[in-house]
Amino acid sequence: MVDKDLLSIQETRALVRAARAVQPELQNAGQERVDALVEAIAKVGVEMAETLGKMASEETGFGKWEDKKQKNILASEKLVNYYKGTKTVGIINEDSERKIVEIAAPMGVVAGLIPSTNPTSTTLYKAIISLKSANAIVFSPHPSAVKCITATVNMIKGVLKAMDFSEDLVGVISVPTMQGTDELMKIADIIVATGGNAMVKAAYSSGTPALGVGSGNVPAFIERSADVDVAVQKIFSSKTFDNGTVCASEQSIVTEACIADKVKASVIAQGGYFLEGEKLAKVKRVMERPNGAMNPNIVGRSAADIAKVAGIEIPAGTTMLLCDEPGVGPKFPFSKEKLTALLGFYVVNDWQEACEICYKLLKNGGLGHSIGIHSNNETVIREFAMKKPVSRCLVNTPTTQGAVGLTTNMAPSLTLGCGTVGGSATSENVGPQQLFNIRRIAYGLDDAAATTGSAPVENLDVQAVTNMIIEQLKKMSGTV
Repeated sequence: MVDKDLLSIQETRALVRAARAVQPELQNAGQERVDALVEAIAKVGVEMAETLGKMASEETGFGKWEDKKQKNILASEKLVNYYKGTKTVGIINEDSERKIVEIAAPMGVVAGLIPSTNPTSTTLYKAIISLKSANAIVFSPHPSAVKCITATVNMIKGVLKAMDFSEDLVGVISVPTMQGTDELMKIADIIVATGGNAMVKAAYSSGTPALGVGSGNVPAFIERSADVDVAVQKIFSSKTFDNGTVCASEQSIVTEACIADKVKASVIAQGGYFLEGEKLAKVKRVMERPNGAMNPNIVGRSAADIAKVAGIEIPAGTTMLLCDEPGVGPKFPFSKEKLTALLGFYVVNDWQEACEICYKLLKNGGLGHSIGIHSNNETVIREFAMKKPVSRCLVNTPTTQGAVGLTTNMAPSLTLGCGTVGGSATSENVGPQQLFNIRRIAYGLDDAAATTGSAPVENLDVQAVTNMIIEQLKKMSGTV
């Protein structure tokens, strides 16, 4: 009997070897054929969006298939349309004036690490950005989402075959283990890691170049000039989207004391329920594992599901559970990232104090990711954005949909970089432009300035330069 970990390692090596062998085929296909390929994948992705969404929700138990369908469309049609016309293969830029030609050089084989929270959409997205940049990709699926991820890969393989490309350009480990994933990260050419902090740290520690993302403990500030009802509606539409499984979803509401009662009333009117006493204690008991990690039994669940797990009664129609959290840190679980229907609630005196509490929340597991602000005061918006260690400041929009490019002009992406402050190699919404190197052809220049580093002698006023030097020498010698 072969050990599962050894089988996984062997399979991973075979997949990478096969992908590397056929990757030049894609590189040599040219921009037109590559674009036709990703457009065909996007078309089938839209056609299969609902089926894949249902598969993901049924297999993992996370989120809502209707929202997963929308994420599948984002990761296929919207993604391809956004990069339509973007050059990613061969010569991508020619600057005749500067005499420089830029050539896209694909990285080779991408290691695609896929989480259980967004399995099919992340697979579609990573396959498309890899193939668009003429790379092959091998996926390491989360063990609890193997079936839906494999189904997505098989769908892509069908398109590859129909377009006369090798199916080996996209592979998936059928026996996922930690050892197999470690091997993939070691032998691939670049890693695109989406998942928990442990996975991202492992990617950066593998010795292979990596693009990873951090956690997203996203605060949303409702400032006194905001339309309160609209702000709450947008926060709820974001937080309930796929039951909060997107890392850009809001984790806390911060508002000013002068409008706090109005905000609370709007929250309650729109389906929010503030936990108190024994009910709050029971929910807190099921939020975390003993090590402080999120309890997977409530990740991506509805408010009703969480109440059932906690053994409490909540009003019919409740869509969100909230807590008036008095602090930030390990002792205050509602101040952490909660990929489910839970929100912390904070009241401050003014926007300056909101800056302080939001900064503390970001330091508590969300540095570099995103922040939301609902305001009609442009001065406050700019000050808020300038002082926050985030890569995305999302204004008057749901942070989930805004960050991934559904309700903003941000690049459609399911890998949201957090910059160096968040431990990421990039602060961008990762796309195909991060998956190729640029080779430059630089032609020699003809004029004398290129050789000497200065203007040609005939253009200089020699007498003026001589007079300037004489004056400086006089000053230095004390004769002036």
